[in-house]
Amino acid sequence: MSQPEPTSGLSTSPPRVALFVTCLVDLFRPSVGFAAIKLLEDAGCIVEVPSQQVCCGQPAYNSGDTEAARRIAKQVIKTFSEFDYIVGPSGSCMSMIRKDYPEMLKDDPAWSARAASLSERSYELMSFLSDILHVRVEGISYAGTVAYHDSCSGLRTLGIKAQPRQLLSDVAGLELRELQDAETCCGFGGTFCVKYPDISVKMVSDKVGNIDMSGADTVIGGDLGCLLNIAGRLKRLGKTTRVFHAAEVLAGMAKGPGIGEAEKT
Repeated sequence: MSQPEPTSGLSTSPPRVALFVTCLVDLFRPSVGFAAIKLLEDAGCIVEVPSQQVCCGQPAYNSGDTEAARRIAKQVIKTFSEFDYIVGPSGSCMSMIRKDYPEMLKDDPAWSARAASLSERSYELMSFLSDILHVRVEGISYAGTVAYHDSCSGLRTLGIKAQPRQLLSDVAGLELRELQDAETCCGFGGTFCVKYPDISVKMVSDKVGNIDMSGADTVIGGDLGCLLNIAGRLKRLGKTTRVFHAAEVLAGMAKGPGIGEAEKT
């Protein structure tokens, strides 16, 4: 990956970036976290992974437990307050930090300014690489026909659409094909898939149908929740389509088993 281009207003010293790992990456796909670190370091960042980080609080917030979500938000704010940026490989988690924290804590005099400050320094990984660092991918290849899934939070809340496609356009051998209804939810939606399983299954089945129609042999996205959901449905339907997080492909770390695939012995 090339070094970032000069950007007006940015310090000339390497930015100190904290990686917000996310619960799903930590528990189900740590390779996404390692890929994110590689991408950020290759772009010239000093990367740290604070051990005190916790869940972003979105499950509690979406379930109506606002008080628990506020407590979690304060822990996250304290943990990441000293960094130039906080970056995460998830539009869902980063939209929580960037958009929902300031709203949740706006009436708390001790925390509203801190929430707003962290919000301004919080970015989803693809957006940070493209919009802030202006990096270009170099020396990475992936031999495959790829469909990109746009996750709801990243797309609708953070405006992430062109950024991952621009980054992936530099990957040698990768052919990107757009999905029909690409901006339609896959049916995961965090707790939505638990509360409304029948609707969720129908939505992800429709997504799989569109993947089939595209002729893609690989699905890539920026949110692990969506990708786990899609990969699970693909496997249940006997499909051989592979699934990777965009960070894994961009970092050249998509040579092993895809999401939902068994480890090779």
